[in-house]
Amino acid sequence: MSLPGHRDLLEATAELTYCNPFLRERVALERRALGRAFEHHGEVWHPDELTAPNPNVVRIQERLETAVPAWRSELLEHGAPSREELRLYRDVVYYTIYNRWQADLLALVLRPEGPRRVALWTDFEAGHAFLLPPELQLEGQAPADLVFAWFFQLRRAFHHVFHSLHGSSRPVAELRAQVWQSIFSHDMRRFRRGLYSRIGDFTTLITGPSGTGKELVARAIGMSRFIPFDPRRAAFVEDFRSSFIALNLAALSPTLVESELFGHRKGSFTGAIEDRKGWLETCSPLGSVFLDEIGEISLDLQVKLLRVLQTRAFQRIGDTTDRRFEGKLIASTHRDPEEEMRAGRMRPDFYYRICSDLVATPSLRRQLAAAPEDLASLVQLIVTGLVGDRDVASVTAEILDWIESRLGVDYAWPGNFRELEQCVRNLLIRGSYEPAASPAPAASTMRADLASEVAAMKLDAEALLRRYTTLVYFHAGSFVGAARRLGFDRRTVKARIDPEYLARLRAASEAPSAPPDGTARRNRQTEPPGPRPAEEGGGGLAG
Repeated sequence: MSLPGHRDLLEATAELTYCNPFLRERVALERRALGRAFEHHGEVWHPDELTAPNPNVVRIQERLETAVPAWRSELLEHGAPSREELRLYRDVVYYTIYNRWQADLLALVLRPEGPRRVALWTDFEAGHAFLLPPELQLEGQAPADLVFAWFFQLRRAFHHVFHSLHGSSRPVAELRAQVWQSIFSHDMRRFRRGLYSRIGDFTTLITGPSGTGKELVARAIGMSRFIPFDPRRAAFVEDFRSSFIALNLAALSPTLVESELFGHRKGSFTGAIEDRKGWLETCSPLGSVFLDEIGEISLDLQVKLLRVLQTRAFQRIGDTTDRRFEGKLIASTHRDPEEEMRAGRMRPDFYYRICSDLVATPSLRRQLAAAPEDLASLVQLIVTGLVGDRDVASVTAEILDWIESRLGVDYAWPGNFRELEQCVRNLLIRGSYEPAASPAPAASTMRADLASEVAAMKLDAEALLRRYTTLVYFHAGSFVGAARRLGFDRRTVKARIDPEYLARLRAASEAPSAPPDGTARRNRQTEPPGPRPAEEGGGGLAG
């Protein structure tokens, strides 16, 4: 390659084609591609800041629209390019044509109707054929229809990951990066070599406190699976909107859970008046079944699901015919799997079949501790959904003022996003909200221990006041809430906190049974994989 001054641009772009857009590597590659023209952004890339196309992506694309045709001509003119040159050229072309048509791909994602002829295909096929003629293709290179299907998957995945998981904090950025890896793995090159057709064989387990958006994560993964494109019909073989099936196991009796999953034969139990397919049978090979709160199912049902995971075979209730589940299984639980196994409520062999891909959702407390400004954007999101676009700004400001004055900016939100949503609803209807006091069992034990120490007269007045103030602050969730209960001002509460006693209360609250701040005990299985999340703006192939 002899294009002067373009080597960094082309080599960095080739790497951008395969990078996780939510990790730091993307930022470094954009900086390398643009040099001094690189534009710095906020610390974490998130929807609240995306009011216009990312300038770095725009600048890279402008340069490529000139450089790639020139490079094509050079390769064809000189002939006999090396394998490495062809590989680099192909990857740069992929980046170029994806970004050329990404707005049209997004329109396909957002359109309400199901699969039909895709008009974009004609232009895409022509552009692909021009930039990647047979003379510039590697042996076994993917045909245009497969590339088109990959690009549609990328655009869907970016849309669902980027817009479903709200917030600007580093924990949310880490979550987006985890979800991206669940969809494509950490190695996009390997994914495109063939893993894209086998990713459904990997079960995803989402762990995290209740109310932290586990179903949003599952939906983003399920709605972003690879769907082949049929060039003869110029249409995708399936509509991604119908490919995700969610089942809340905690809301159903064991019999109903089994019937919903596996189906039943007529007369197999009272009320079975006809043969019925279960969701495992209904799900297409390109679809996903999401089992919410899988930690609630019985050991017997775990055995039956274990067979599905091991052999892909199952039987309807009352039937002896084997049927096959060809889709992807996604599960979630708010419980700690290690604790559930120790207590005998989860079979180890079952757990080790569902943990091939792990995603951990952060508590709202952790999210707001990293980015307090997220509270305003989350409240605005909820208000918009409840009252529409009218008066959103004034209603949001009113609710934020109430939360700051009555609960305090340091309120722990033990019910996570679900509690925040109900707080907003209460304020809209009644103008007030009273948090429920629901301490974890271990924290309640410490409260009983304090009462015993008082009864035994083991504490002096100062120690008693400090511990009691700390206990009230812990359960109130904020200095403002504790001050209202104690009759102190906020500064007095803050001055009387016992740091050691507070640390013990928090450690007790993070026991797996019922963490009051919604933060499950983290372990090696639930740590976010991979590098740290991206900073300073957006970009990458999916941007």
